[in-house]
Amino acid sequence: MDQHSAEGQAAHPLVVAHEPAPRARLPLTSHKREWLVQATWASADAGVVILATYAATWLRYDLRFNQFLTMAIVQFAIVAALVHVLAGVAAGPYRIGHQRGSFEETADIGLTIVFDAAVLILVVMTTPWLHGAPRSLALLVPALSLVGMFTLRFIVRSYRWGRTVASDSTQKVIVFGAGEAGRRLVRDLRRDKHATYAPVCLLDDDPRKRHIKIDGVTVRGGRDRLRELAEASGATSLVIAIPSADTDLIRDLRALAADAGLTVLILPTLSELMGHTPRKADLRRVNLEDLLGRRQVVLDETAIAESINGKTVLVTGAGGSIGSELARQISRFGPKKLILLDRDESALHGVQMSITGRALLDDGTLALADIRDLDALREVFARERPQMVFHAAALKHLTLLEQYPLEGWKTNVLGTMNVLQAAHEVDVETFVNISTDKAARPTCVLGYSKRIAERLTADFAELNAGRYVSVRFGNVLGSRGSVITAFTAQIERGGPITVTHPDVERYFMLIPEASQLVLQASAIGRDGHVMVLDMGTPVKIVDVAKTLIDLSGERDVEIVYTGLRPGEKLSEELFTPGEDIRQSSHPLVSYVDVPPISTSSVLTAEPQDGAEAQARMRYEAIEPIHVKEQA
Repeated sequence: MDQHSAEGQAAHPLVVAHEPAPRARLPLTSHKREWLVQATWASADAGVVILATYAATWLRYDLRFNQFLTMAIVQFAIVAALVHVLAGVAAGPYRIGHQRGSFEETADIGLTIVFDAAVLILVVMTTPWLHGAPRSLALLVPALSLVGMFTLRFIVRSYRWGRTVASDSTQKVIVFGAGEAGRRLVRDLRRDKHATYAPVCLLDDDPRKRHIKIDGVTVRGGRDRLRELAEASGATSLVIAIPSADTDLIRDLRALAADAGLTVLILPTLSELMGHTPRKADLRRVNLEDLLGRRQVVLDETAIAESINGKTVLVTGAGGSIGSELARQISRFGPKKLILLDRDESALHGVQMSITGRALLDDGTLALADIRDLDALREVFARERPQMVFHAAALKHLTLLEQYPLEGWKTNVLGTMNVLQAAHEVDVETFVNISTDKAARPTCVLGYSKRIAERLTADFAELNAGRYVSVRFGNVLGSRGSVITAFTAQIERGGPITVTHPDVERYFMLIPEASQLVLQASAIGRDGHVMVLDMGTPVKIVDVAKTLIDLSGERDVEIVYTGLRPGEKLSEELFTPGEDIRQSSHPLVSYVDVPPISTSSVLTAEPQDGAEAQARMRYEAIEPIHVKEQA
């Protein structure tokens, strides 16, 4: 190639000169990075041991410096450092990547120092290797080394505590609750390099926790300082870090946070946490259940387990809201077999999937039957011979049953009677009838039918062996067809929300809470009693509507009042006037007696021609006292 061609080629844009490329720096793997960190800490601690040797020598020779540079002291410092590093690598703090300054690391360091002292004492007492060094150094050096290592880790942790928010995208939060859950959450947020939230201070109403520091975050006071601290710190959210917080506390904190311009995040309940340490991923927005139905329920799980464990249990209406949750709760207590009975095949499929993670359908635990069909019930009960029956199957929509009272009669009255009869024929040990607060001084078809079901259960208790009890409670949040579901759908359509009356109020309870208390009542209930669950304080329906609108973020959804419908009350009652209310062994469960009614009386009153008007008259004939009160 001639010179001109070579120059032309070099100038051509597609021709690249072959120069040696710089060597790329490969990123450290996590294993190499961890090894480097451990090596750094081992070197730092070796330096601490060496410094401790000279400090101990200085103390040993009455603070004189002329003995520092003797060969014996140098040899002792090197041996002590090597012994510590080797022991730490073999079975101490440099073998495992501990959190710096954690209890686990300090325990490992303490054990390693004890080993160091034992080795050094052995060496100076039995060998001539460290001749010339004071024997007292074998004790002084490990002691001073331990103080130095702890001090070094304290400095590192203090530096980490003082770090500010990682980036502009990280949200500053105020954490309410300096208990165990709050402390663990703060530590998780502080140690997470990719944290979405950064705690700037803690609040707690307990004056004994004031000025406590948790990973550098200080308890600044109680809830009364929320607005002041939010403005001073620039926080955007309040985190309620109390898994056992009740509705009153959550409502109050939410109101204070709204006044301070903060959004509210919350930890789940204790049952939802299931024993794991609270962490960033557990935080969520406050929902309606937190504001209306959240409270801590302490169960006598021993009594519940004794009543269920090893027994065959059958649940009717197992595909419904209460029945399915009952089934899930019962499965926790180790029944010998759990049979789920419902006429809705899709619901049975869903509840089995939620309990077992599989929907086999043919494993013998599902019973597709209608409680109106006595022969079908007898076949199931004769085959399975359940020892416990939870009867949750019912029609429950008040307005529909007002229009079709005969349907309520067939399911809630005759259906209950069929289940009772089938259970009696297999000598059931415990029968639990799920009732409703509308059975107390009933004014609607739903209330009348469930009242008769309570009385039928009391009649079977008088005439048969085994325990027959009813459990009475009010509305449950999240059940199918509840007012919450209706309001949510109306908000999604842009409104309006329809409320019957501005003063109408109802009791509310979470489905899991209600189901747990049903199990508690079944374990302690006496034969023939109606066990009544403590529903807390009734809540105005219009307040529920306003809360849902607020939670949705909408501001222009209108509330329209439509007037009370036939059979509805302004306020529900848990007891009929004149009932003798007695307290059970559980603080959230009381009980009353209801007058029994025989199956023959019910069958005599049964409408024969299917007329809806006649069906309504039959209800009123059985409960004449309440008709007079209503008139």
